[in-house]
Amino acid sequence: MKFEELPLTEAEVIKLKQLCLEARSLSYSPYSKFRVGCTLVTSEGEFISGANIENASYGGSICAERSTICKAVNERKYKFKVIAISSDSQEAISPCGICRQFIREFGKEIPILMFGQEGNTHELMNLEELLPKSFGPSWLGVPEA
Repeated sequence: MKFEELPLTEAEVIKLKQLCLEARSLSYSPYSKFRVGCTLVTSEGEFISGANIENASYGGSICAERSTICKAVNERKYKFKVIAISSDSQEAISPCGICRQFIREFGKEIPILMFGQEGNTHELMNLEELLPKSFGPSWLGVPEA
């Protein structure tokens, strides 16, 4: 996927980047100290941000992408134009496997914009590139989002 193919205006991309980088400050990561922020843009153009939340029982932790999507779903937002993530790593990081599957619930064409720490480095892929041959709602007889 090419950057020009994002379904956003240049101003929206700038806002998305800023909010995504700022979302890291929402992170609760006392164990790994690895902050991850996420911002998504709904089909209505609303920006929703979240961050990773760790737990002493590591299995109870939740990644930034899932935290943000849960926030959106709780606001009855189910369609997303783009999802962006950032961390404190200099290089752009990609969603983990469970987050890829979680995102898949809401569509396999969703662009994922991944930023490095300062936002200067970035990668852009759609979910189908990150999770080919994915398992989704249609496998269970439910229409795609």
